[in-house]
Amino acid sequence: MRDAPTSFRPLAQQLLPAVVSVQVSTAPTARNAARPDAPDAPQAPPGSPFEEFFRDFLERNRPPGQGGPGQRPGQPPQQQRRGTSLGSGFIIDAAEKLVVTNNHVVEGGTEINVVLNDNTTLPAELVGTDPRTDIAVLRIKTDRQLTAVEFGNSDEAQVGDWVLAIGNPFGLASSVSAGIISARSRDIRQGLYDDFIQTDAAINRGNSGGPLFDMSGKVVGINTAIYSPSGGSIGIGFSIPSNLARGIVAQLRDGGRVRRGWLGVNIQQVTDEIADSLGLKGGSRGALVARAQEDGPAAKGGIRNGDIILRFNGQDVREMRNLPRIVAETRVGTAAPVTVWRDGKEETVNVTIAELPADQAEAQARGSTPAQPPRSQVVELQGLGLKVGPITPEARERFSLRPEQRGVLITEVDAGGNAAERDLRAGDVIVEVQQERVNTPQELQTRIEALRRQNRASALLLIEGAQGQRFVPLRIREEGNQRRN
Repeated sequence: MRDAPTSFRPLAQQLLPAVVSVQVSTAPTARNAARPDAPDAPQAPPGSPFEEFFRDFLERNRPPGQGGPGQRPGQPPQQQRRGTSLGSGFIIDAAEKLVVTNNHVVEGGTEINVVLNDNTTLPAELVGTDPRTDIAVLRIKTDRQLTAVEFGNSDEAQVGDWVLAIGNPFGLASSVSAGIISARSRDIRQGLYDDFIQTDAAINRGNSGGPLFDMSGKVVGINTAIYSPSGGSIGIGFSIPSNLARGIVAQLRDGGRVRRGWLGVNIQQVTDEIADSLGLKGGSRGALVARAQEDGPAAKGGIRNGDIILRFNGQDVREMRNLPRIVAETRVGTAAPVTVWRDGKEETVNVTIAELPADQAEAQARGSTPAQPPRSQVVELQGLGLKVGPITPEARERFSLRPEQRGVLITEVDAGGNAAERDLRAGDVIVEVQQERVNTPQELQTRIEALRRQNRASALLLIEGAQGQRFVPLRIREEGNQRRN
């Protein structure tokens, strides 16, 4: 504990002038349609518990009134209220008057104001936003001299290091809280690029967009989310790492939008079973390519379905979720070397990175009623908990299978079997076994039996279903049931 500061006062006094409150007005919304004559709530700091208390109390205790849909003739029109939200931000460039905050703080706003540490309110304009990483950049309209802070190196911020969070929780501006970095690289399922810093510094509603400082006064994170059953801080907050934010902010400042690298692959996690099936030593790592999209950068560069991407442009892919972030941060047009595991050995291909296209519409869900081929053609795969058959014209129509679709159709899944554990369903198509094509139920059965004779614990299946292609390691023998040679 020799490095524990005796006081955070000098650092807080240095940093407070660069931290701002962000006030966002949204389009007017209707008052309570059933009770428009209720009195207005007393003014309290927006986002504070008092504001919520007064609003809920007065809404419950309005006398029966008029207005809203279905109002009687002569009743007054429904009143409108302008929405207001609060967040935090920090000045990153004093010359250009730029402020960084969260996208969700300013999203849908029609008017944005920034409140400085001395309570001066200044108008601001939106420079650009990136919903994928929840980052926004504002420009303050003022001739005043401002104080700015710098991004630090978030990779150097380690678990146990002291950090300082400054922001506007519950409308209480310029609030300072201290804590440590609790964990790194958190995935909280907010998007493809999750890589959050976790901290126990108090972060509450209104802190969103505020900075997380290291002890040198550099910004190592942008506070963006909390875990809390109660709505208040319980010591689990999440910040966007500065090394991810820095490039996003630079692109928003320069062009108002973000250009991301695109590889053009559908990927999935490499499990121990998949690694074992493909002979990958060292346990589960990398990202398994379920499909290299036709005419995408990966397919053009020689990446194939079933490859495991181990390194991309010099960076190790420790697990699947690392790859989208690494690719996104790669400059468009870069010829990136990609190391893959293929046919039991490593190979390197070069892929020219393209720009991530606009999101595609999700494919329509397929029908759920199984189309049964003639019973004489159905094969039961013993011990796997499923039955399979050929792709008939009826099944192709029922499941909206592509005209060129090939493989073996799953016709029935035992609810208590191995296949059900892997979420296989009637209507899914088995395309490959151990990265080799199968076209008939008999061929599939032969491959499975051959793997059993090799004493393999599982078979790696390429499955095509309603959600696209994925690899599934399916257990083909029970643990402890070793075959004798």
